[in-house]
Amino acid sequence: MADENQKDSEAAAASEAPQQLFKIQRVYLKDVSYESPQTPAVFVGNTSWQPNVSLHLNTESTKLENDMYECVLTVTATVKLGEDVAYLCEIKQAGLFLVRGFDQQRLGPMLGSFCPNLLFPFAREEIASLVQKGGFPQLLLDPVNFDALYAQHVQAAAAKQNAPAPETEQ
Repeated sequence: MADENQKDSEAAAASEAPQQLFKIQRVYLKDVSYESPQTPAVFVGNTSWQPNVSLHLNTESTKLENDMYECVLTVTATVKLGEDVAYLCEIKQAGLFLVRGFDQQRLGPMLGSFCPNLLFPFAREEIASLVQKGGFPQLLLDPVNFDALYAQHVQAAAAKQNAPAPETEQ
């Protein structure tokens, strides 16, 4: 009899627990910027193509209604030849995600790592396309470990929160 009561209690608890649900609702391009300030001089004056590429990533998430979240991945690629910017390309790749039934501890990594990981291939393809349309050799971005970036972000936020308050003069 005790086993039946325990099973009934477990079944009731399971039915009361919110069901976890994750769905991609839409992936879209929110903003695009491409600049090539040195053209056409960069094409005629420089015969060797040995660029210095810098990449900047940023993610932000916004809670909407009905368990919907917008996640925006911003990827900025700046390519220089010497000191001159050959081109700058910035993409804001976004997605709408239905995220239901996850606790706060699990929600952070989903929005800060899992969703950007889903968006990155779309941003990478858009950057490669824009760069080629600009007349430059294809720019293939390496894969990004968003799990590690999110962990660094969490550690930095914890260190900042635990840092002593700056002294103020009175």
